[in-house]
Amino acid sequence: MKLHEYQAKDLLRAAGLPVPGGRVAETVDETVAAAEALGYPAAVKAQVHAGGRGKAGGIRLVRDRAEAREAAKAILGMTLKTAQTGGRGIVVKKVLVEQGRDNTGELYLSVLPDRQTGTLMIIASRSGGMNIEEMAATDPDAIVRVRVDPLLGVQPHHLRRAAFALELRGPLFKEFCALLRQLCTLVCAKDLVLAEINPLAVTGDEQLVILDAKVEVDANALFRQPDLAALYDPSGDDPLEAEAARHNLNYIRLDGTIGNMVNGAGLAMATMDLIKQAGASPANFLDVGGGADAQMIENGFRIILSDPAVKGILINIFGGILRCDTLATGVTEAARAVGLNVPVVVRMEGTNVEAGRRILAESGLDLINAADLADAAEKIARIAGQP
Repeated sequence: MKLHEYQAKDLLRAAGLPVPGGRVAETVDETVAAAEALGYPAAVKAQVHAGGRGKAGGIRLVRDRAEAREAAKAILGMTLKTAQTGGRGIVVKKVLVEQGRDNTGELYLSVLPDRQTGTLMIIASRSGGMNIEEMAATDPDAIVRVRVDPLLGVQPHHLRRAAFALELRGPLFKEFCALLRQLCTLVCAKDLVLAEINPLAVTGDEQLVILDAKVEVDANALFRQPDLAALYDPSGDDPLEAEAARHNLNYIRLDGTIGNMVNGAGLAMATMDLIKQAGASPANFLDVGGGADAQMIENGFRIILSDPAVKGILINIFGGILRCDTLATGVTEAARAVGLNVPVVVRMEGTNVEAGRRILAESGLDLINAADLADAAEKIARIAGQP
């Protein structure tokens, strides 16, 4: 679960980390009032779950009341498009107004679990700021990685190695080590899968301050982090993904034209590959699970059909726990309930598969049986208008 920047900074501030003062605003007048109260210069920052906001016009530095009003009008309500939002973008509904800070340098720092090694990974670089992704690709040696055994916890030598890599000296060295220790402790205590500070600024008076922060919480651990679970903001999610979450469906919206419904994450990935090999593109990932009933299938259909880009649907089901005849009955009932208006290819195998195919064939609906994966791919390609 991702937190907005202002939520992440509240969390860091509560942990004793150096965060500038700021206020959240949802209207132009609130933005101006916040800037006046904090003092100029101030930064007006779009609050969306995506990086690259500065390059996309979602962050503005303002020096007076008129500039604050102009920035608020430009940012609030805009559809912000970055490399992380996809082509649809995200509508900005809130901004964070924050005290401006002069700085002499920008560092990068993040702490996250490394699943490959089972360690806590500290990542640091002297080249922080908006171009960190490009720098990581062109000059990977400029980034230092320090692995921490979570059973032993962060040790002084971990902190020193990161600080030396950033070429910090004197009071800044000591201050950075304390900050990094607090950040590692916070990641473990709050079940975070990412705590990224970019940039970590060095001010003119030799202080460290967190100018931007990105925090993501392990969704599987929210049951023991009720304070963080309460911060969930569905408005930051794709509306179809938010709707699917309410029905306990594993759905991710993509940019293609062929919707798909599958039982099992591995089968879903293979089905998306099948769609690509057919010359089309998947419109979504949707795993209804092994115990899906007619209501879940209906909800899945409704969500897929809510995407105006969908030209056809591929259902790829292995009938184990979910028998094929039960699936077929659920599909026909759901198709009638939602008013199916696109062709649907159904490939199923497993328990009672012949009975399931017969139910689909006799339904009178635009439900197309596929004998196997190759047949399903051919029919999906035809729907997508591919050779």
